[in-house]
Amino acid sequence: MNTKMTNYRWTVVSLLFFATTINYLDRNVIGILKPTLEQVFGWNEKDYSKIVMAFTASYALGMFVFGRIIDKIGSKLGYTIIIIVWSIAAILHAGVRSTLGFIGVRSLLGIGESGNFPAAIKAVAEWFPKKERALAAGIFNSGANIGAMVVPIVVPILLSLYGWQMAFVVTGAVGFIWLIFWVLLYQVPSKHKKVNQAELDHIASDVVESSDVKAEQQPPISWGTLFTLKQTWVFIVGKFMTDPVWYFFLFWLPSYFSTTYNLSLSKPSIPLVVVYTMTTIGSIGGGWLSSFMIKKGFPIFKARKTTLLIVGLLVFPIFLVKFATNLWVVVAFISVAAAAHQAWSANIYSVATDMFKNKDVSSVIGIGGMAGSIGGILFPLLIGEILEKAKLAGDITVGYNLIFGICSVAYLTAWTIIHFLNKKLTPVNM
Repeated sequence: MNTKMTNYRWTVVSLLFFATTINYLDRNVIGILKPTLEQVFGWNEKDYSKIVMAFTASYALGMFVFGRIIDKIGSKLGYTIIIIVWSIAAILHAGVRSTLGFIGVRSLLGIGESGNFPAAIKAVAEWFPKKERALAAGIFNSGANIGAMVVPIVVPILLSLYGWQMAFVVTGAVGFIWLIFWVLLYQVPSKHKKVNQAELDHIASDVVESSDVKAEQQPPISWGTLFTLKQTWVFIVGKFMTDPVWYFFLFWLPSYFSTTYNLSLSKPSIPLVVVYTMTTIGSIGGGWLSSFMIKKGFPIFKARKTTLLIVGLLVFPIFLVKFATNLWVVVAFISVAAAAHQAWSANIYSVATDMFKNKDVSSVIGIGGMAGSIGGILFPLLIGEILEKAKLAGDITVGYNLIFGICSVAYLTAWTIIHFLNKKLTPVNM
């Protein structure tokens, strides 16, 4: 195998990693600025929930649409379009002067950012065989954690020096820098001038081994047909049940630490940095674990399901935060759960690429991502109601404890449903 090209495949992962970092950098700014913006615009918990819902609703629609579009136009052009849209939307936050304006720009941001994972997973499927995809997905998916980790450090500094508007401008502009490298460096293997036949054979080894060459040459499966397949519903359930938990971690953890432990969000937040550092370990570790099992002889489906079960069990103890009185004990529980979520994410994306051909994978990722975002719309509604009632009752911590209890059972519930939907995660041959 050409060693230089093997290294290039990891260059592709690096590009996807930084895109995902920027994606989460832009979406997470509002979480850190929430206390400031509440004062500026007079928001209550329900107002903030509506803004989060606007993002997730547009994200859901965008995932569904962009998943199909990216299957048609390819990952390179697809990524180019979406990062332009979301970077412009991120910068436009600085010019908003009303709550309605925030709902509008968050909706545009959601539409643009929705294409990140369909494009990234398609790129991974284009460049990696199945046995390497979970690790590749885990590495690029860890960019979400780095983005979330950078925000509590950088945004308070920008806020204190230049004001909240500049925080949106600076973080939004970073996407245009990444775009230069993407346009110059990325190409699919079949069109890359330096890819030799040995590398192409390695990338396509799973297809050759499973006699799927003819199936890959068929037209993409229609949306209507995809919704009738149990394999699609495996991914839908895996996203719908767990993505809302991640949205809670992203958009409410800063406020949770601020209100429960009186931490100032005008300074770099060490607890948040610790949480998101752990999620990076979880994302890469989760991808590595299932890939390691496959190399040790586990069937692909068994490696994925075993890893998903392990990480589901790791999330479960998060309900114990209600009994903790020490900040760092709480940080430990949340860190493990957040890391486990990212391990889940790396593997559930890989499950989709295991079950579907490259020609259909972005469409499936889009459908599942839409389902996750719908969950992300419904859960903030519940969160807003719970926290507002708890605040009126004089103890918002009780509300957060109830939410952590709901989060604790989400993954094991999803795993159980997936198990009965498709026990061996059998692939689609269409």
